[in-house]
Amino acid sequence: MNVTVIGGGTMGNGIAHVFAQHGHAVTLVDVAPERLDAALQTIGANLGRQVKKETLTEAERDATLGRIRTETDLATGVSEADLVVEAATENPALKAQIFRTIDGAAPVGAILASNTSSISITEIGGATGRPDRVIGMHFFNPVPVMKLVEVVRSLATSDETYETIRALSEMLGKVPVEVNDAPGFVSNRVLMPMINEAIFCVHEGVATPQAVDDVMKLGMAHPMGPLALADFIGLDVCLAIMEVLHREIGDSKYRPCPLLRKMVAAGHLGRKSGKGFYSY
Repeated sequence: MNVTVIGGGTMGNGIAHVFAQHGHAVTLVDVAPERLDAALQTIGANLGRQVKKETLTEAERDATLGRIRTETDLATGVSEADLVVEAATENPALKAQIFRTIDGAAPVGAILASNTSSISITEIGGATGRPDRVIGMHFFNPVPVMKLVEVVRSLATSDETYETIRALSEMLGKVPVEVNDAPGFVSNRVLMPMINEAIFCVHEGVATPQAVDDVMKLGMAHPMGPLALADFIGLDVCLAIMEVLHREIGDSKYRPCPLLRKMVAAGHLGRKSGKGFYSY
């Protein structure tokens, strides 16, 4: 299968890695050549770790890298795709623009998937002339390690499209879980309010970030505390998802914590900026 992945960031390069490792020809698309170079370096480093762990041979690593090519022109990048997986910035207007372009440039039979973590798949599909072939394929970070894929059906997604993506996810060694289109789907509708409430605990002086995380790790058996996890995800991403939940559902319980807004405004985004609830 020819797979095009749009976006060379953390999620995009992980998705490209997994598809290429399982034998698919991958075109990785990004507007910035330097991001594509960085993505290939990251994929190479991650494959190298697999070789060291002896879960992959050197020959398999080289073959995986050989299946990935890069492209900066979106229309060219999707022109021969059987499947397109969009992993661009979590911005509804940007995603609509991308899907309009790929709908016009990709083969008629291609499935168009989005890795969005919260934006409506029905809305994304509405930007195309093939909403029955648009679906959510929500991977989790780090993509080569995490087993779950939320397969999100819009109101228009056909059974054939769903079944194709379900079976493909299993062939990638993932566990697909069927979810209907709703703000935040299941994962972020449950996770993000918990993270937001943990931030409220810090905002209101109930406890320090370390204390909040210790309670959740030692008392609730979470492998990572919610604030350390927020730093890992990116506080800007957490805020964007909370804003989608608040706007689309309209319930005040999804109101983003003021401290979260302040930290994002200050550029304290977590691991990627070097500072969030912890320093890196």
